[in-house]
Amino acid sequence: MYVDLGAKRLIIAERSEQKIAVEVKSFLGLSEMQSFCDAVGQFAIYRAVLRRTYPDFILYLAIRDVIYTSFFEEPIGQILIEDENLKLIIFDAEKEEILQWKS
Repeated sequence: MYVDLGAKRLIIAERSEQKIAVEVKSFLGLSEMQSFCDAVGQFAIYRAVLRRTYPDFILYLAIRDVIYTSFFEEPIGQILIEDENLKLIIFDAEKEEILQWKS
């Protein structure tokens, strides 16, 4: 898990004074709802491991803008953002541009 966490799944970067780790999720599976559940579950696991291994890093979940609109702006998404303290990077995949940071 530590190798996967450090090498394949996360992007390590700096934002202003913060050290961040970014988990990019595509939601390209057969079911967007299952992808949504998987993304939130993986985020919680990665955040827990990151807190113990690299406590000075903040974990962000990077998602496409259309996914943010279709899931995370809905009531269930808002509950999870609040209860799970999700940090999000919302991006436009076609323009390869970050649209919003939600902390």
